[in-house]
Amino acid sequence: MRITIAGVSLVAVVAAVSILLVGERPHSVAAPLRPGFHVSGGRLYDADNREFVMRGVGHNHVFYPERTARVFSDVKAMGANAVRVELSTGVIAKRNDAADVAHVIALCRQNRLVCVLVVSDTTGWGYRPAAIAQARAVDYWISIRQALIGQEKYAILNVANEPYVLDNYQKWPADTADSIRRLRAAGIRHTLLVDAPDWGQDVSFTMRDHAAEVFAADKYRNTVFSIHMYGAFFRTTTVHDYVGHYLAAKLPIAVTEFAYTHHDGDVDEDAIMAEAQSQRIGYLAWSWSGNSGDVGNLDMVTAFNPRALTWWGRRVFNGPNGIRQTSHEATVYTP
Repeated sequence: MRITIAGVSLVAVVAAVSILLVGERPHSVAAPLRPGFHVSGGRLYDADNREFVMRGVGHNHVFYPERTARVFSDVKAMGANAVRVELSTGVIAKRNDAADVAHVIALCRQNRLVCVLVVSDTTGWGYRPAAIAQARAVDYWISIRQALIGQEKYAILNVANEPYVLDNYQKWPADTADSIRRLRAAGIRHTLLVDAPDWGQDVSFTMRDHAAEVFAADKYRNTVFSIHMYGAFFRTTTVHDYVGHYLAAKLPIAVTEFAYTHHDGDVDEDAIMAEAQSQRIGYLAWSWSGNSGDVGNLDMVTAFNPRALTWWGRRVFNGPNGIRQTSHEATVYTP
């Protein structure tokens, strides 16, 4: 029933008052806030529905747990808004149990950082004898889900680090879709990052060519594709063309590891950082400290000392398109 006042409908009165108060009639009601990070239109958004572009570094919590609290404080002071934290299921090091993972997330929150948690035991599965399959990483996430559920605003799950190498890249599409479905069935609603095959570099274009079907396997459509850029990304056109496929398809992508060199060749770090900035794509550089070895010195600081920046550290934090210049804190931490 329509009520009228002096010949004017009450609906019209309410509409007129709304226009006076708001300034114009809204085209649509604001969408309700999501429980945490989420993907829309190929972009990553935080729980306040603000676009979030990751700018951070990697830290090997597996082997340096006693350093983690200080590392988070230091990288935050250097301007990072996220940190990628390597964890173990107990295969390559002491298991990071639910209590430890809860502590890591708490440290991230204390330092106003977004936690990108990744299982490192899968690195090189099919080549390294001790490496485990991605499915076992999923088992791990499910086993510690009590530390994860409720932290969707602050943590992103990178399902498994570089789990497909050599000929097993052909299994990536079906296995990754299955991993996503299993995590969702277990009640895990976080944004998921899935690493590309071929040591994370997707030289076979398996992830690129099957990204749409893997994304569709996620009932929440909340998966981001994770590319590692090392020797396969040695020039501007290579970086631009690869990223362009995802942008054109409106599929989310992030560079979750990159450096300036690797054992497979030189890397065009300038192109990677410039492309990430111009296209609003997240990047997480490798790595803060303690992770040198057969690929050369990729540490950003010497011996975990933030006052002892290496050339690579100066480039990542202080150079063009670097972290200090481009990083913005997640709005979930803004009062």
